[in-house]
Amino acid sequence: MLENQAVSPAEPNAGDAPARNAAFATTHWSVVLAAGQSQTPDADQALARLCQTYWLPIYSFLRRHGCAPEDAEDLTQGFFARLLAKDYFSHANPDRGRFRTFLLSSLQHFLADAHDRQSAAKRGGGKRPLTLDLDGAETALRQQPIDALTPERLYEKRWALTLLEVVLDRLGEDFAHAGRIEFFDELKGYVWGEQTTTPYRDIAARFGITENAVRATVHRLRKRFRELLRLEIAHTVTQPGEIDDEIRHLAAVLRG
Repeated sequence: MLENQAVSPAEPNAGDAPARNAAFATTHWSVVLAAGQSQTPDADQALARLCQTYWLPIYSFLRRHGCAPEDAEDLTQGFFARLLAKDYFSHANPDRGRFRTFLLSSLQHFLADAHDRQSAAKRGGGKRPLTLDLDGAETALRQQPIDALTPERLYEKRWALTLLEVVLDRLGEDFAHAGRIEFFDELKGYVWGEQTTTPYRDIAARFGITENAVRATVHRLRKRFRELLRLEIAHTVTQPGEIDDEIRHLAAVLRG
């Protein structure tokens, strides 16, 4: 019985697949680009979701660019207030439409405007369109050896790490709902990147299951991780054929 409980959270519910696919379909960057010609609720929601997910790379760029934390917050909020108002979409090129590159290019244009820099507190009419975890952002920056990184390279690395964090959070949702998040926390190092992990036999002993059950759960997690990674990247590109290229790019960024 415990073996079944351990393995089942990693299995996506087949009955939920249509609903999940429909949700993903409304959060693609391509939906936002299409809205450059007209306002649509789906595009507004998609853009807000993308901005809320990927604000940290922008904040990291600004901090590495020399901005103090409070100035970086003002600039981040002001930039996204303008972006959410759709000021930039007429300049977006669908042929080079990856959200990652569009966002950085738009920020650089934003920073080039001296008036924008001098009136940070007034941007967006004082609105704060995003909820920013600044304490978490500063902690993440302190953990990164950023001295050798340009603002652009730090942006790229923070983008890749943010994407992975989003995917891992989603991967753990089924475990959290089943009250098994501690089990997932023990296993996620086997899914992505951590250099040290608890041996399978120790995990099995802790949770009262067999080593084979742990191994099978890890196998399912890795498969589901790959699926969710591709789905998350699909939000930020305009063509399915760009997904593999983006995965290779982000893997190279993380290795660098």
